[in-house]
Amino acid sequence: MAVPSVPASAATDVEQAMFEFVDAYNQAWEAAANEHGLSTAHACVLGRVETRRSMGELAEELRCDASNITQIVVRLEARELVRREPNPDDRRSRQIVRTPDGDDLYGAFEETFAFPRAAAANLTAAEREQLTALLRKAMRG
Repeated sequence: MAVPSVPASAATDVEQAMFEFVDAYNQAWEAAANEHGLSTAHACVLGRVETRRSMGELAEELRCDASNITQIVVRLEARELVRREPNPDDRRSRQIVRTPDGDDLYGAFEETFAFPRAAAANLTAAEREQLTALLRKAMRG
């Protein structure tokens, strides 16, 4: 996933800081994924199937075409990190679930992806609480 290193237009200080944070987060995500032989998309899907999910649910949640999810799932299946199982509520459809190997790999990925923990460690408990509240407030817009 290519992300520009600077905003396309002049930004306010808060916009610049948000952009820098997102850019650093994305770079750390990509580095952690690469360390475990995953693409950023594969790591994302693997994380989302902690519980059973349909392809359609994944596509909608990730705002991408279902064919993209299918390709990712096929590759994860080839590595035996996920499997497709019948939906217990509707046998006509299938759901994606992580395998034990997928659980192990994603757990290792999460340990490697230390960026959010490291960033939060730079803040006091009160600052973390304040930042959490402000981010949630900003996202309501």
